[in-house]
Amino acid sequence: QVQLVESGGGLVQPGGSLRLSCAASGSIGSIGVMGWYRQAPGKERELVATITYVGSTNYADSVKGRFTISRDNANNAVYLQMNSLKPEDTAVYYCNAIVRAYSSADYFPAWGQGTQSTVST
Repeated sequence: QVQLVESGGGLVQPGGSLRLSCAASGSIGSIGVMGWYRQAPGKERELVATITYVGSTNYADSVKGRFTISRDNANNAVYLQMNSLKPEDTAVYYCNAIVRAYSSADYFPAWGQGTQSTVST
C-alpha cells in the first residue's frame, strides 16, 4: 500500500507565496511521473504541473512563470512553489504519483488527500 501526504496549504494574500509538499510512503518499488492537480469549488480537477523522474516539467498555461514544481527522488517527495498567487488559484491541491509497488510490475496512480490553498484579502 502506498500513501501520499500533502502539507503546506493555507491562506495568503494576492501576490503572496505558498510552498506545497508531498511525501510518498509505503511499499514503494519506484515512482514515475509526479504532479499536482487542483480543484476549485464547482469546477473539475485540473492539471497544475508534472515532473518526470529525470526532472522534465510541464505546466498549465495559467501557472507558467509563477509556479515551480520540483522533486526529491531519494525521499519520494514532490514540491510546488507557488508565487504571485491570485484569487483564482484558490483550490484544493492534490498530489499525484504514478507508482509501482514493491514486488509488483504494474504502475498505478496514487493520490493524496488534498490541501486547501486560499488566496484572498
